[in-house]
Amino acid sequence: MLAFINELYNGDSRRAVRFRYGLLVFDLTTIGFVIVSSFFPPNPATETADIVFGVLILADFVARLAVEPDRLGYFTRLSSWADVVALVSFLAPVAGEGFGFLRVLRTLRLMHTYQLNSRLRQDFAYFRQHEDVILAVINLAVFLFVMTGLIYATQHDRNPDIRNYVDALYFTVTTLTTTGFGDITLHGTGGRLLSVVVMIVGITLFLRLATALFRPAKVKYTCPTCGLNRHDPDAVHCKHCGTVLHIETEGL
Repeated sequence: MLAFINELYNGDSRRAVRFRYGLLVFDLTTIGFVIVSSFFPPNPATETADIVFGVLILADFVARLAVEPDRLGYFTRLSSWADVVALVSFLAPVAGEGFGFLRVLRTLRLMHTYQLNSRLRQDFAYFRQHEDVILAVINLAVFLFVMTGLIYATQHDRNPDIRNYVDALYFTVTTLTTTGFGDITLHGTGGRLLSVVVMIVGITLFLRLATALFRPAKVKYTCPTCGLNRHDPDAVHCKHCGTVLHIETEGL
């Protein structure tokens, strides 16, 4: 049984690949549920869904821990603690909906687990050609969702301007883009500190995205002589040292 689980999480078979893409779909579904459920008061249907999601996340967490060779190191990873937060938020009714909204931290796993980067690079030529741009978009989106969840979790009980997830998302976007309409402000010292984090980190990620979008197209290939790892797609010689390069291309 353990060998089968290890093959699903770490193997390269077609079944393992489908399984890991299925986990990605599950994460996206979880986030969608979190967003939609913020518009409705607690009811038996959402509470049942909470339990189902919580049990599935628990099963995933236990399976990953079982096949992890460095179990102590497993608990030093941000994604592992994001799962712990998600488990508590789904399975502990005493946590309340505010803390439950921290389940959006599962977005941190979207591009840094399931061997997703290497799998997308292998499966899709478009991803290989635009990897920097796609990863910059993903990083910005993950930050946006996580900060929106934190703002909602810490403000919706005491800030009448933050009534649902969309209000928190609206504030996050206007703050990140420095538009700052002023119709929504965060209360307390913690709220001001969150605003500072959104502005500083958000602008940094936004500039990284802009850089990736407008930087001339390059391919990643490490020169065996000087180590330069970015070259023109049609480069024959390294611009730094002149070494003949053998960059693989996909043709026309």
